[in-house]
Amino acid sequence: MRTLLAIALVLALPGIADADRRKKGRANRPVPAAPAAEPEIEFEPPPAPAPEAPIAASEPATAEADAEVTRVAPAPVKRKRFYVRAGIIHVAPQSSSREMELADIDGAASLAVENGPIAGSGAEVGSATVPGLILGYVLPFLDDRLSLETVLGVPFTVKFRATGTLANESIAPTALGIPTGVMPLGPELGEAKAAPPLLTLVYSLMQRGPLRPYVGAGVAVLIAYDAKVTNPMLIEVSQPEFEVAPAPGLVFQGGLEAKLWKGIYARLDVKFIALMLARAEVHHIQVRTPELPLFDTVEVGTAKMSVWVNPLIVQAGLGLDF
Repeated sequence: MRTLLAIALVLALPGIADADRRKKGRANRPVPAAPAAEPEIEFEPPPAPAPEAPIAASEPATAEADAEVTRVAPAPVKRKRFYVRAGIIHVAPQSSSREMELADIDGAASLAVENGPIAGSGAEVGSATVPGLILGYVLPFLDDRLSLETVLGVPFTVKFRATGTLANESIAPTALGIPTGVMPLGPELGEAKAAPPLLTLVYSLMQRGPLRPYVGAGVAVLIAYDAKVTNPMLIEVSQPEFEVAPAPGLVFQGGLEAKLWKGIYARLDVKFIALMLARAEVHHIQVRTPELPLFDTVEVGTAKMSVWVNPLIVQAGLGLDF
């Protein structure tokens, strides 16, 4: 038995020795160093976004901007260019005159009168009231503030009246010291139909509101026709010839327009025409000389009048644009 154990021990000893050597080898084997840790890469965080405005605060602005983008521009209002104002026109001449002059005196008349002005004499023009229209056109300049206007009215009668010594004293009281019996003329001289066409450029001072004041300026001319002498003494023998030359002038205008209802307007318009000098002549004047039997009638010649008319024209009326 002991012999078998000895044999088995002898056989097992080399394996045990080898195992023991392997065990010691593993124990003495150097431990491999742990791999070096890789350096850490630091990443900077991206900048934080700016805080947004509160939605509640930004919504009105956004809505307003969207409304501006989507809003449809209103169609421009088409301005009516033509307008008319109908009413009553009162023409009040601010008249004055130079002295009446006599010319072309010949024959027996030269014994009583002479060529030249009659001292202290004068003439004036009477006023008139007629219906009339103001027609206008709005020019497409300066925000529609400028317009051209004219006045249309029925022709009115202009009456010429004598003043001073022409009305109150005889123009030929004596001839060679002998009374002639020629009486003063009195105030009535003559009359003529007149039409004063004018054109003004008008500027509106206000474009909004119910009241629109305006000013203007332009030119005018007094055209007289069908002139005739109406003085009883001057037409007793024959009808003299009466002529009135056209009289130009400068117009100054102002007024106020009020909108009454929709397109209906009321207007008060005032115009003054300056530098309007009317020149009139009466030809072939014959007068009776009752105190001179040898000269029953005498032809005086020609009488010349220069009258500053300078009318003030006031018009009130209603009208519309079209």
